[in-house]
Amino acid sequence: MDFAIRLARSGDAPALADLIRELGMFAYLAAEPAQATGVRVAEHLSMCLADDSHLVCVAEDGDGVIAGYVAVHWLPYLILAGPEGYVSELFVRELARGQGLGARLLEAVEVEARRRGCTRLMLLNMRPRESYRRGFYAKRGWQERPEAANFLRDLEG
Repeated sequence: MDFAIRLARSGDAPALADLIRELGMFAYLAAEPAQATGVRVAEHLSMCLADDSHLVCVAEDGDGVIAGYVAVHWLPYLILAGPEGYVSELFVRELARGQGLGARLLEAVEVEARRRGCTRLMLLNMRPRESYRRGFYAKRGWQERPEAANFLRDLEG
């Protein structure tokens, strides 16, 4: 099947919320009503579309079904010659995997990053994820930083 990569629109929020819930990767999503997920995705997508500091692209099939998406945020580090693009989300529906959609979404990000004069792109990939185990990012030239530690501070607990 042929897919088009395009910029996300506010009207994509319901489809994106369904896609995220369908992944079954996040226990907290299963515990909340689908309507709550939809409202949150619509609010967050609206923030991403409000200015040029974010980019959300979707992979859409010929019938208009969104099969995957990528979100990237442009971070102006003072210590770098150009901004860094932080890829915060890249997800493809299970039925659409293996068709090159993830690679095409990453390519769209890289094209935009180069256009913006970015110094580098960065993302986190959890080691238990199937994409990490099969080397999805490494096969595309991304390098794991062994010297870095990823820290989180939970503000909800």
